[in-house]
Amino acid sequence: MANKPYRDFNSSLREQFGCRVQKITLDAGLTCPNRDGTLGLGGCIYCNEKGSGTGAASQRLSITDQIRNAKSYLVKRYKAKAFIAYFQSYSNTYAPLHILKSLYEEALADPDVVGLSIGTRPDCVEDAVLDLLGDYARERLIWLEYGLQSAHDATLARIRRGHSVAAFTDAVRRTRSRGLPVCAHVILGLPGEGREEMLATARFLADSDIQAVKIHLLYVIRGTALDTWYRSGLYRCLTRDEYVSIVSELLTLLPPEMIIQRLTGDPHPEELVAPQWSLEKPQNLEAIHQYMAARGLFQGKHCVRRAR
Repeated sequence: MANKPYRDFNSSLREQFGCRVQKITLDAGLTCPNRDGTLGLGGCIYCNEKGSGTGAASQRLSITDQIRNAKSYLVKRYKAKAFIAYFQSYSNTYAPLHILKSLYEEALADPDVVGLSIGTRPDCVEDAVLDLLGDYARERLIWLEYGLQSAHDATLARIRRGHSVAAFTDAVRRTRSRGLPVCAHVILGLPGEGREEMLATARFLADSDIQAVKIHLLYVIRGTALDTWYRSGLYRCLTRDEYVSIVSELLTLLPPEMIIQRLTGDPHPEELVAPQWSLEKPQNLEAIHQYMAARGLFQGKHCVRRAR
């Protein structure tokens, strides 16, 4: 764990490749069924028009250009020698197969790209796409990242997510049947959830056949439904102390071999409404480390898994 009380992603990649491997965030200009009107829900309450997009696609930057631009910066800053092409923006399995194949293979054509990480929703990944990614996985590292957000269907309905927990379970089953590793995204501080609901999501993840997790703080972005709720007093953000303690407890419930790819998100300062402390990522990570060290906590300490 490289002196961290959890198994971090960078250390895991270094073990696998013997060098610094860095993710390159890509915007393929795709969409999702909760944005294009297919689900008729008006989108998740925390997404604005930009969503998780970087804006690169709207600037007509190709996947090749985005990789080239990012590599020059990441080599200088991190001395990275290999890269994972991370299709982050929106749902990156939500397009015709031939379009997805073209995008994926454009990224894989770079000689320094050792694999792909595909961010998407669990309700829009077809078997044909998984078959394609399974073929790539014979020679490259291929991750599927599914946005679960919560293991409670009532919460998913409240945030207008548009899929169920069962959809996630089914997507994981089909993905793992092809030998592909899965990273689940969860959000802490969702409306209607207290500490026990969030920790119940951790226990659900511990019992799921997933290999990694990304933990996000729910922050308020300008122009979202959540922004309206926050300004009218219908939503309260977690404090830093609350977030630190919940993350720390959550980590103790996860299996020690599960990779922790992220402990908090990275809001865009120009869009952020609250909480302002979410911009202080180094301080937030240090607070988690100190909290766990002071209490003798570590990933897996309280993990109890049911037999699958």
